[in-house]
Amino acid sequence: MTETAEMVGGGAVEPTAISTAGDPAEAGAREALGRLRAEIGKAVVGQDATVTGLVIALLCRGHVLLEGVPGVAKTLLIRALAASLALDTKRMQFTPDLMPSDVTGSLIFDARTAAFEFREGPVFTNLLLADEINRTPPKTQASLLEVMEERQVSVEGRPRTLPDPFLVAATQNPIEYEGTYPLPEAQLDRFLFKLTVPLPNRDEELGVLRAHHNGFDPRDLAAAGITQVATAEHLAAARRGVLRVQVADVVLAYIVDLCRATRTAPSLELGASPRGATGLLNASKAFAWLTGRSYITPDDVKAVARPALRHRVRLRHEAELEGVTADAVLDSILATVPTPR
Repeated sequence: MTETAEMVGGGAVEPTAISTAGDPAEAGAREALGRLRAEIGKAVVGQDATVTGLVIALLCRGHVLLEGVPGVAKTLLIRALAASLALDTKRMQFTPDLMPSDVTGSLIFDARTAAFEFREGPVFTNLLLADEINRTPPKTQASLLEVMEERQVSVEGRPRTLPDPFLVAATQNPIEYEGTYPLPEAQLDRFLFKLTVPLPNRDEELGVLRAHHNGFDPRDLAAAGITQVATAEHLAAARRGVLRVQVADVVLAYIVDLCRATRTAPSLELGASPRGATGLLNASKAFAWLTGRSYITPDDVKAVARPALRHRVRLRHEAELEGVTADAVLDSILATVPTPR
């Protein structure tokens, strides 16, 4: 058996034993994904909730935005995840001079054939690490809109399909940091989750220092003993299981009511879109599957609501001046919208 032990987006829940009965392929996938946490833990201390969010994104074919101050292992976390998956991965460092063609690819004239040939960009991979995505101008940020939504690149009117699975795992520093460009709402809405990566607590930071004292090198994950424990086949089997998770009408209505409440909240000038509601539904199903159930409960919805919605809402200016946060507004909504019994 394996276990999941963290609520996504903050707040612990009790570990839930996962049944391995049923489809053998699905049981194997659940076990493999359970081992991901241990592999990533060889490089990153703590961050269990963030790891759970990344796994849910993989199961939902979603994308993830990780935000945190420099030095909290955002990039290392994604690199450790990539090293634990038997998938093709590429990394891009987003900089102010990056061009859209540097991301998606471009047509190159081949003098030997006297014809233009398409040279694929880094997005043609399974897992794209978009490091410091908010340090590149909006024009280059926009090159990911079609990539993230349609999972294709269109050049000269011809669409080119990206590999499956495909996940963008982007990192960004808080927007008040110098040299950053805020991501537009249209792009934020294409991320399934926005995961905030906190500073470690004292015990976790002590564990980081012990690891480095004992020779851990974050530039050499192979030396840390990280091995590939999950494959594309495991992800496909897990996704089939997630699709079979049942949802009662009262829970569907609860998801709709939560999202509609963000559109009328006094502190918000922009609420969650219908895409946000479908993302919250899919994430809830994946969370339920990871905890070994074939149906979702309101608690599953609450567990993933903050990371699924915090980047899809926008605070009013006066609320920002008063120190109100998106998470605080969402917590208030979760506390006031009636929970189905």
